Amino acid sequence: TPQWFISMDAAGLRTKAIDAIRTVNWEPTWGEERIEGMVDKRPDWCISRQRSWGVPIPLFIHRETQQLHPDTSRLLEQVALRIEEEGIDAWFELDPKTLLGAEADHYSKVTDILDVWFDSGVTHSTVLKHDSRLRFPADLYLEGSDQHRGWFQSSLLTSVAMNDVAPFRNVLTHGFAVDAKGMKMSKSRGNVVAPQKIMKTLGGDVLRLWVAATDYRAEMNVSDEILRRMADAYRRIRNTARYLLANLNEFQPESDVVESADLLSLDRWILEQTYQLQQEITAAYRSYQFHQIYQKLHHYCVVTMGGFYLDIIKDRMYTCRPDSLARRSAQTTMYHVAEAMTRWLAPILSFTAEEIWQYLPGKHSESVFLEDWYEKLPAPAGRDDSWDNIIRVREEVSKELEKLRVTGAIGSSLDAEVNIYTTGELKLSLDALEDELRFIFITSRADVYDESTRPQDAHAGELEGLWLTVIPSQHKKCIRCWHHREDVGADPGHAEICSRCIDNIDGDGEVRRYG
Repeated sequence: TPQWFISMDAAGLRTKAIDAIRTVNWEPTWGEERIEGMVDKRPDWCISRQRSWGVPIPLFIHRETQQLHPDTSRLLEQVALRIEEEGIDAWFELDPKTLLGAEADHYSKVTDILDVWFDSGVTHSTVLKHDSRLRFPADLYLEGSDQHRGWFQSSLLTSVAMNDVAPFRNVLTHGFAVDAKGMKMSKSRGNVVAPQKIMKTLGGDVLRLWVAATDYRAEMNVSDEILRRMADAYRRIRNTARYLLANLNEFQPESDVVESADLLSLDRWILEQTYQLQQEITAAYRSYQFHQIYQKLHHYCVVTMGGFYLDIIKDRMYTCRPDSLARRSAQTTMYHVAEAMTRWLAPILSFTAEEIWQYLPGKHSESVFLEDWYEKLPAPAGRDDSWDNIIRVREEVSKELEKLRVTGAIGSSLDAEVNIYTTGELKLSLDALEDELRFIFITSRADVYDESTRPQDAHAGELEGLWLTVIPSQHKKCIRCWHHREDVGADPGHAEICSRCIDNIDGDGEVRRYG
């Protein structure tokens, strides 16, 4: 059967296409080598099919010479106008005499249709160049890994032939959804997980989070169990946002924000960590590494915030004077974090981010989707390992506290006192926090001594040069802050609370500088 072809070499299309491939950013990077190999070895492109449906090849061929009609361009335009008015069947129902008159007896009407890959391949012309909201070349073409042979390639070849450039600046290739056993999903196997079902039971954002959390460069596993884990991860992220909003209930950014230079040391440090994380997240968005965004964001919510910072500042939030520097410093920090985090969430957890946005204090635009990245996070002034050292010691203290908790010697960590024996840089980092070290460990007391004074029963930590003793406190418990202190009941007028709480209630309030 006679066919219509696009030659790969007659006009240098193959060479031009390979050159254009090298100007495109391919994600993953192996996509470049794959499509280049296909273009380099492919035969001429057969663009005709013998079907009774599809986009026609509206040409007239001379019955004897097999040459195109000399007035083909004008005839094509007339056919196009008819199709625009009457639909695609206008060509198939057309009597050649309508356009050719007496010449009709010498010409045959082509009844072949175009290869469907040609149809989709020229969307750079039929879509990008005919919609004022779009532009050519496209920023991104996105499809499955089978499209290096299909749409990616047909788009490339037609655009290079027509425009001498690739139709895309970036091409992202993703794998296919498979079940928990790695089997391709199909109705016949009965292993399809319907998106509609997920949205009805878990919500659209959980489905979106699964997509973002999965490394799309390989096949993407999905099952009820995987989705349940995603739902749990979603709740942890959402609960972090809820905690931030709950503690900003009466906070007014216009009057209550603390300047960066006046923030407590821990607050300044967590904002610097948040700034650094924002740089990593925005870079991951630019390179389409969505699974990295999920991993970093989940770790930030669960470990950095929930397991460390938010756990520590509860004492400040619940025991300090409402308008004290210590409390406003913590609220300022949570406000900045909430502003930044809502923007990080928006491209993935879109519904959740928009919901958070409506509850953030202060004046805001109507939607988070009208915003750019948050620019009020302080950049780190320089490398400081002090808080990293403190966190490592805190992890060692937590292990010893858990041992006491398991034996029943203590209930909460505030029932304990800790003595630390160390030297060098580690001791300097701990000493710098003075009496506020206990707030970081969430114990009723925390003292630091030189390594040379450690007792025989001190436990060696996993950190080199660190020894610990953790014991249940023998002092009375303050019913307000829950710390066990020797001064509980020292004031006859406040028989059940400590002097720090008395100062926060009746005095000027305690002064906090670090945590």
